Amino acid sequence: MFTRREPKIDDQELAHIPGAEPQNRIDVWWWLVALVAGIIIILAVAMPDPYWRIILFVRDGITITVLITVVSFIFMLFVGMLGGLGRISKNRAFNLITTLYVELVRGVPLLVQLIWWYFAFPVVIQQIGRWTGISFMATYRANAIVLAIFGFTFCYGAYMSEIFRAGIQSIPKGQMEAARSLGMSYFQAMRHVILPQAIRVILPPVGNEFISLLKDSSLVSAVALADLTRRGREFMAVNFNPIEVWTMIALLYLVMTLFSARIVNWIERRTKFER
Repeated sequence: MFTRREPKIDDQELAHIPGAEPQNRIDVWWWLVALVAGIIIILAVAMPDPYWRIILFVRDGITITVLITVVSFIFMLFVGMLGGLGRISKNRAFNLITTLYVELVRGVPLLVQLIWWYFAFPVVIQQIGRWTGISFMATYRANAIVLAIFGFTFCYGAYMSEIFRAGIQSIPKGQMEAARSLGMSYFQAMRHVILPQAIRVILPPVGNEFISLLKDSSLVSAVALADLTRRGREFMAVNFNPIEVWTMIALLYLVMTLFSARIVNWIERRTKFER
């Protein structure tokens, strides 16, 4: 009695079948992350003065940089989603407000916005407190971290609104019509049908926004916040070694951005779907 043997297909033949390409278990670009991290370690071990001293001095600045980036990113996702929904809304007032917000915010440089929030906004609050007789507003003092997060959220939320709008509009209209024909309300269809598909579409630009936000977080050094960049400036001002300081600061930013890019790439691959 003969048994039928299934033909064996190797990886090279499998690669020619659409949608059946073998997935690499490890992203090769992780080696670049490891290379940059290795350079940092080698410099710190081989020349602890000044490189290890720099790392110790700026470590609290790294914490501030990561904190501001992550918290601002979470908030700007919510702002961007509301702004994107407003941009496609048929409600004239909601559409007008969100469109005005996007157009005005995108027209002002981020650094100018951060400076305004830190220096001008507290004065506005204090003046309102004097006019209204509210004591805690009249004596308001700026919190650098809170206002930096608010400034990044306010600015990047406008760009994120356009990303969400484009992602939602990329979903075929038939998806909404099918959901409504099943008895869903507009908000139910948007929540359960449109937004889950749109989020997959916008993952690449959202990831790019996170990396841009991480790099732009260096701008908070202009508003007296002790982030990674400002701590580097302080170390250089005391030790007068700009080459070593800014080489290490650049490497630290580079390893953080490369690591973030690989995480974004991993999320994209896990959520990828074929059209």
